[in-house]
Amino acid sequence: MSVARITAVMCVAQLLGMLSNASFPALIPTFVDVWDLSGATAGWVAGMYYAGYVAAVPLLVAYTDRLDARAIYLTSQLLGLVAAAGFALFAAGPWSASALRFFDGIALAGTYMVGARMLSDRAPGSSRALAFYTATFSFATAVSVFAAGEISTIAGWPSAFWLGAVGHGLAAVLVLVSLRPRPPAHAPRAHPRDVLDPRPVLRNAPAMAYILSYAAHIWEMFGFRTWLVAFLGFAFVRAGAQADAPSFAGLTPTQIATVLLLLGMPASILGNEAAVRFGRRRVLKGVMASSGLLACALGVFALGPVWLLLAACALYGVLMMADSAALTAGTVAAAASDRRGATMALHSLLGFGAGVVGPAVSGVALDIAGGPDRPVAWGAAFVVLGLGGLLGPVILSRLGRQGDPADPSRSAM
Repeated sequence: MSVARITAVMCVAQLLGMLSNASFPALIPTFVDVWDLSGATAGWVAGMYYAGYVAAVPLLVAYTDRLDARAIYLTSQLLGLVAAAGFALFAAGPWSASALRFFDGIALAGTYMVGARMLSDRAPGSSRALAFYTATFSFATAVSVFAAGEISTIAGWPSAFWLGAVGHGLAAVLVLVSLRPRPPAHAPRAHPRDVLDPRPVLRNAPAMAYILSYAAHIWEMFGFRTWLVAFLGFAFVRAGAQADAPSFAGLTPTQIATVLLLLGMPASILGNEAAVRFGRRRVLKGVMASSGLLACALGVFALGPVWLLLAACALYGVLMMADSAALTAGTVAAAASDRRGATMALHSLLGFGAGVVGPAVSGVALDIAGGPDRPVAWGAAFVVLGLGGLLGPVILSRLGRQGDPADPSRSAM
């Protein structure tokens, strides 16, 4: 099978398997009303999805150095099917919702970065294939937001999670029939616990520069995605929309959020192309600094006209995603060949670990500053996200000074 077809299969499977990804964040206003949630609690439930990811990703991705990644992928999609269907059937409050989202996050752990390993094994050396795959994450998130908002309006919130369950099942079928098993060619002979030993990866300074910068990026990105729909709803109501059905120009917050999030896919691909041409670390430092600074100012735009706020959110979405594929491609390129799975595991562990904390901490800031009905509270929430994102350029400057095999400005890829 050609690289293009393999990439297409993995991207479509990722899109299907992530239909449940943003179902809860997209419907936070609904759950706040139905379950009487605070901002901190809603952010925590949203973060539990990524807590499941963090709990499982070190084991699942590291073991792709020893086991067939395809088997891990298929099993994880089936777990996601059960978790999403379970949410539709049994979620009745923050505790049950958190538990079920946790298991859906485990499914993401066994599919997203495991899928990246499957792709890199079948298309070795192709940073462009990996860029398309990682950029699909943003597209899939946008589709998940849109689908959750639209189908819940028609058939109620459980229908959004039923759709996610169907997506997990279809993703498993697509990969099962399209890709053959492919055990790792040089599985390490060390004791299984050595596969999870992070010390060799921690000693790889160029890889750690990208890994820690990726954590800063995810802190910012997941926080923005968690609160985007609620933030837009607040802005629309402040501009005069009805509180029970906020809209702008006839579009709901979930519909506009979908458009904003869709900008992430081309931004991520073009950001990787710019990194290949002009130097990865140079481009990443500029993009991450710009993104973090705009995040710190984003709450201020809620005081102005809605069109200006949407323009600022669109620019922020582009800047925030322009570094995503380049960071992951940098980690993969800087990884030792016999530690690629372990390196990608740490990349995901620290990155999505930040994704657990970011939404919750920004939700706490929202509550402390007065709640989601006050502009200053939204400003505080976005400052928390922006300050986290601004750590990325600092990390790249300090850890990236050594010879970096992942930087095209220093060596050929």
